[in-house]
Amino acid sequence: MADAASQIGAASPPRRRRAGRGEARAGMLFALPWMVGLAIFTLIPLVITFYIAQAKFQITGAPKWVGLQNYAAIWADPEVWASARNTLMFATISVPIKLVLALGLALLLNRVTALSGFYRTVFYLPFLMPAVAGSVVFILLLNPGAGPVNIMLQAMGLHPPDWLLDPKAALWTLILLSLWPLGVETLVFLGGLQNIPRDVSEAADLDSPHPWHKLIWITLPLITPMILFNLVIGIIYSFQVFTQALVIGGTTGKPAEATLMYMVVLYRAAFRYFNMGYAAAMATVLFGVVLVLTLLIFRTARSWVYYEGETR
Repeated sequence: MADAASQIGAASPPRRRRAGRGEARAGMLFALPWMVGLAIFTLIPLVITFYIAQAKFQITGAPKWVGLQNYAAIWADPEVWASARNTLMFATISVPIKLVLALGLALLLNRVTALSGFYRTVFYLPFLMPAVAGSVVFILLLNPGAGPVNIMLQAMGLHPPDWLLDPKAALWTLILLSLWPLGVETLVFLGGLQNIPRDVSEAADLDSPHPWHKLIWITLPLITPMILFNLVIGIIYSFQVFTQALVIGGTTGKPAEATLMYMVVLYRAAFRYFNMGYAAAMATVLFGVVLVLTLLIFRTARSWVYYEGETR
């Protein structure tokens, strides 16, 4: 009996290894469609973009290697610098405001029990609206002559600015437009709030009667992973703002390049002047900037993002 048991025990590790290899092969087969799609639609175009960025390519002919000339042209292009300044200002202002508003909405929705599903759907619906349609609606609402927003402000005795014609107000109008669809950020924060353990929340209520103390010392630290996620995604998308800027300011960033965004200049170089090498170089620069910012955020996240079960 002992010999039989020892033989079974000796045979079980190879059997487990074979089973493990079979599970690994099955996992690879299930992941294969995603890996093929990643290679075809992401990695290969990325490599081609890096190559075209160092070539003169006008679509009609073959790419001609020019080295770093495209990057030198970007450095000397004043429109690129103007668009980069506008994009940086847009991201710096819109991302924090969007995070605060989304968190406030999530806190309100977390307290609502009746019709909570209805309110979540209502706040998510603007995200589903096409960006072009939303931009056109905002143009109609902010029309200097007959726009309902200006009519309402004038009835209150206020003097509204020329939202779309004043260079000092146009960028703020674009930022206001970007704050409208908050559904994704709000739902991410709401999911984090609902995952806070009930006993921790009740203990915080007993420990301090002030809601602000609970928010600062309990709620915010426990949802820092969601803050990190929304911050990274917000920065990535804010540096790629395109549709709203194109609808409101066109390809020239009207008025006076106030709404000229980096992606609009990139689009113009690629699809108006067909200078694909220059556009690819601009895309490469944008990729590098966003990558560096994302890595910096993740590096600093070690000191302010807290995960459940983590000890420091």
